[in-house]
Amino acid sequence: MPAAVVEYKGWKEGYTCGYCGAPRGKVSAGMWAHSMTVQDYQDLIDRGWRRSGKYVYKPIMNQTCCPQYTIRCRALRFQASKSHKKVLKKMLKFLSKGEVSKAASEEEPMDSHIEDVATCDFPYKSESQVTQSELTPLAVDQAERVENEDKDSGETKEEGNVQKVESDSVQICTDKDTPVPAEPSHSAKAAHAPPKPGKGADLSKPLCRKAKDIRKERKLQKLLQNQMGTAEGSQLQGDQAFLLQNSKSKTNQPKNIEDFVSVPLPDDARHKLEFTRFLCDSPLEAEHPPNGPECGYGSFHQQYWLDGKIIAVGVIDILPYCVSSVYLYYDPDFSFLSLGVYSALREIAFTRQLYAQAPDLCFYYMGFYIHSCPKMRYKGQYRPSDLLCPETYTWRPIEQCLPLLEHSKYSRLTQDGKAVDEGGLKELGRVKVLLKRTVMPYSVYKKRRKGPSDEASVQQYASLVGQSCSERMLLFRS
Repeated sequence: MPAAVVEYKGWKEGYTCGYCGAPRGKVSAGMWAHSMTVQDYQDLIDRGWRRSGKYVYKPIMNQTCCPQYTIRCRALRFQASKSHKKVLKKMLKFLSKGEVSKAASEEEPMDSHIEDVATCDFPYKSESQVTQSELTPLAVDQAERVENEDKDSGETKEEGNVQKVESDSVQICTDKDTPVPAEPSHSAKAAHAPPKPGKGADLSKPLCRKAKDIRKERKLQKLLQNQMGTAEGSQLQGDQAFLLQNSKSKTNQPKNIEDFVSVPLPDDARHKLEFTRFLCDSPLEAEHPPNGPECGYGSFHQQYWLDGKIIAVGVIDILPYCVSSVYLYYDPDFSFLSLGVYSALREIAFTRQLYAQAPDLCFYYMGFYIHSCPKMRYKGQYRPSDLLCPETYTWRPIEQCLPLLEHSKYSRLTQDGKAVDEGGLKELGRVKVLLKRTVMPYSVYKKRRKGPSDEASVQQYASLVGQSCSERMLLFRS
């Protein structure tokens, strides 16, 4: 399994909060994940991180305006509340009898953690400009040789001792490499030559037709020829003549409303890119271990179909210890079914189903619980559930946390004053770095680095991700 490759973007503070609306209240750290193992992401969310597409971020809890506590439900012991049972009965009645309840909808707001990224000032187009070749690390034996430099000698060896792998590699990121400009051909050069003086347009000849119209005509011709049969050949020929004549008559004519509404959008349309970045892109590498669930680990879309139509899609991550709910989007025409509640209950049931195949997978992660934002408190209704302490990164039952959060929006949830972060940074020199396709510990990288020191940034990154992840994931440096 290839190692995770990440670019740490540092802290971002002073941007608008999507929960309370404070114009400069949001504070978080973020990194761009080119690839990531499911175990790495499991360990990250157990330290308060969360992904949106390939962007992985962590609120700085003691500074941000609306502290976001990671919340998980103990799925095996889940007890549906009266309101949950009401939603399930309403769905069953609708599916079996077609009855629509007139009662007010129990709908929950769609998880708005995407706002955290959408409102920050990290423009997605410039998130990562690193090419695929730069992200391809050395072979393992060569990487170990580099790591041993720090043990063999206090001085850095010659750069010539480190060889690069030139073989083909598996693509890590989905971004296309920056194309290398090629030498222009003779025809290209001729196209830029100054035009020769002419006599202007020949008025005795018809106007030149647009290449687009010619292509449409040829495509139509080919389509009609393929559809032409022996029994109705004469009729099709007549239709073809009519269609071709109609196509020619529209040449160089003003466009009507049908021409505008039927124009296909480009593949890189903005709304398509945003949808793909937030809801389709994922850094998680799919894994299918023999002792894991049948579907494997990774990112998935759960589709909810009704009479041949998709009415909702849940984006989930299946990880070694949990099903993590990423986002839900649904057809607003079916909001009366409380699809937000219903999908959460289905995902809890799905977690219990996966537990039968993978006994370690027993939790359902619901993202962030925000006590200071009333509309986000609904997640606490899925009991029994736990909140993650922002200082010790241990789990506490939500019943014990609520009195603390009523008193202060930020609180250390662990009551033991002597408890510390057991997974925190202990040895900075062991942090894995990827420099010029070479994997090395930070202790070696520090000696090779030219220019100002970046130790403060690396230490901040390692403190947030923890010692274990910092030794497994590759921190890209240029």
